[in-house]
Amino acid sequence: MNVWRRLLLAVVCGVAVAGVYAAQPVLEPMGHDLGVPAGLAGWIVATGQFGYLAGLVLLVPLGDTADRRRLIAAHLAVTAGGLALTASASAAWMAFAGLAAAGAFAVVVQTTVAYAASASPPAERGRNIGTVTSGVVAGILGARIVTGTLAETWGWRSIYALLAVLSLALAALVLAVLPSERRPGRPSGYRQAVGSLAGLFRQRVLLTRGLVAFFLFASFGTLWSGLSLPLAAEPWQLSEGQTGLFGIAGLAGALGAARAGRWADAGRATRVTGLALTLLIASWAAIAQLPWSLWLLAAGIVLLDFAVQVVHVSNQHVLTTAHPDRTSSVIGSYMVFYSLGSASGAAATTAVFAAHGWAGCCLLGAGFAACALAVQAADRLLSRRHRPCSPGYVQPPFITCQRADGGIGIPLQHTDMKGYLP
Repeated sequence: MNVWRRLLLAVVCGVAVAGVYAAQPVLEPMGHDLGVPAGLAGWIVATGQFGYLAGLVLLVPLGDTADRRRLIAAHLAVTAGGLALTASASAAWMAFAGLAAAGAFAVVVQTTVAYAASASPPAERGRNIGTVTSGVVAGILGARIVTGTLAETWGWRSIYALLAVLSLALAALVLAVLPSERRPGRPSGYRQAVGSLAGLFRQRVLLTRGLVAFFLFASFGTLWSGLSLPLAAEPWQLSEGQTGLFGIAGLAGALGAARAGRWADAGRATRVTGLALTLLIASWAAIAQLPWSLWLLAAGIVLLDFAVQVVHVSNQHVLTTAHPDRTSSVIGSYMVFYSLGSASGAAATTAVFAAHGWAGCCLLGAGFAACALAVQAADRLLSRRHRPCSPGYVQPPFITCQRADGGIGIPLQHTDMKGYLP
């Protein structure tokens, strides 16, 4: 896959996910214009998130049954329709319907990542996933920056109109530029793909990486859902536009993790995940300095988004490598943990800030990160205790392999291979 195709897929991801998060900086004027009471304005964002969760279950499995190139174009076209409906809404129900549709079909992100994984040779899979996934983070953080600027000039409807036009243009470009997929086996049926999700959730590799993602994005959501609260208060009293500029720091950190995919291709996904989670915990020490230093806050944001992107790319590399024939389903299942983690962090942050201030939020974010690291460490310990033996050997409960005649095998953690040698 050449660089231009990787860039196109990254832009697809960025535009799709921006439609889900664009409402966050403009909730107040959007709710006022549509007649939504201030106490219910949060449902404007929640509607898109609930649509996204439905899409993960109902739409992502289509990627294992159909040509993903055409599926990406179709999902972008429907997303454009939902965004256009939101931009032209004269009543709240119209906006909610448009947001739900845009949120559901924003799962084109998962189909796009699955396409990138299946279209890549094994040695380049991590690199391509890393590039494409960077578009997701750029869309989430970029939406906060661009939306505020456009809303101040042309109103909140302008961002949805712009995203609708971009989605349609990208749909046409995908059909014109990307090649159709060539799959070695016969694609599974839709019912079979949806039914197989339950089996995936019982597998240790998905549960482990999913739990890491849950706590990872709970920590991420704690920062970005609560950051505006202390910045708008004393001593800083920043405006919405000024607060949105911190998204640039987050974007720099996320894009700085572009090599995460190459590290995963080199077989370092597990080790890099542990180091990045440790860095994530440390980043909260800098973020906690917000009441005294905006520079330390910015540095902490860079570190946090760098760590989140590294772990996110590594997780997807491990899962698509383990399930090369079901990349759409496994990524969709993984993203359920992502969504639940983001929602949990966002919901908990406001309550904690009201009770314990920004210090409490920082402890919460660091606690989520520590839980992710604990899950990662426990999985590595279990992997070492249950590492497979070479043919002809059986494994006792710990460390070494034993031959049927009583001889002892050598654990392969002392070699460059996987498993055990006699």
